[in-house]
Amino acid sequence: MPAIDVHNLTKSFDGLVAVDGISFAIESGEIFGLLGPNGAGKTTTISMLSTMQRPTSGTATVNGHDIVTEEDSVRKSIGIVFQDQSLDEELTAYENMDFHGRLYRIGGETRRQRIGELLTLVGLDDRKDDLVKTYSGGMRRRLEIARGLLHEPTVLFLDEPTLGLDPQTRNHLWEYIERLNNDKGITIILTTHYMEEADRLCDRVAFIDRGTIIAQGTPANLKASIGGDVITIASPDPDAITGLPNAPWVSGIEQHDDSVIIRLQDADRQIPGIVTAIHQKGIGITSLSVRKPTLEDVFLHYTGRTIREEEASGKEAMRMFHRAGRR
Repeated sequence: MPAIDVHNLTKSFDGLVAVDGISFAIESGEIFGLLGPNGAGKTTTISMLSTMQRPTSGTATVNGHDIVTEEDSVRKSIGIVFQDQSLDEELTAYENMDFHGRLYRIGGETRRQRIGELLTLVGLDDRKDDLVKTYSGGMRRRLEIARGLLHEPTVLFLDEPTLGLDPQTRNHLWEYIERLNNDKGITIILTTHYMEEADRLCDRVAFIDRGTIIAQGTPANLKASIGGDVITIASPDPDAITGLPNAPWVSGIEQHDDSVIIRLQDADRQIPGIVTAIHQKGIGITSLSVRKPTLEDVFLHYTGRTIREEEASGKEAMRMFHRAGRR
């Protein structure tokens, strides 16, 4: 039985469809990434699976418990780290953990033992008696993860856990997440719009855009599905490059702003021929780069837009929605 099983899950708010009939399954012990731009429906999905919001339609189970009819059983078996901080800054790390343990009615000796183990696990045992308001952003996220594990959940929800952190702190937090999964076998569902984060951490991922899942699979398979290497050519006349005849070894050509993205096999061997063909047509080249495909390329392939562009259009759509509501 999957740890999480979702079928046609939908959530609407006053006519706005935030999540539109999504389906996926997560196996026990898996790290599963729900990827997409801000406003794509990631947090709404997490909110439904953690019983914080009721779905408009569709079904889902967490650890075999229905999210609508068995809310208490779901809540007992999950931990959650919210996108927004929920720690009490006027308490110490230990006091925050102790308060959480009492809410879950964890006995005194067991509670103290788990707090000690978890603070050690996330590297905060030497700061356990310091007020949370003295903590850095990365330390607070680690403490929130430790707190979410205190009642020994079998599924942990991480909603944008590294949002706003500097690259070094993000890398450290990735290490803690990997250790949690390896040492404790916890099923983790992670929402993020950082593609490199998902590529490193996740066994499988699902891309969600405008409330709909557009692709899912392992990061390696998704990247392989769009072709071998990626050549990006910036040019004053990208239309002309796009119009060049396709060679058999080219799996796709896409124009994006002032650049042309060519997907192909054995790019290093084919670059001279591509450049020669472009120059023979009298087309200028501003720059040329070659790389392996990323999950960002996968999103671009399926949507025709980058994550950043989707976030910008999503924000504009929300502004229009709110303006319409005021009329």
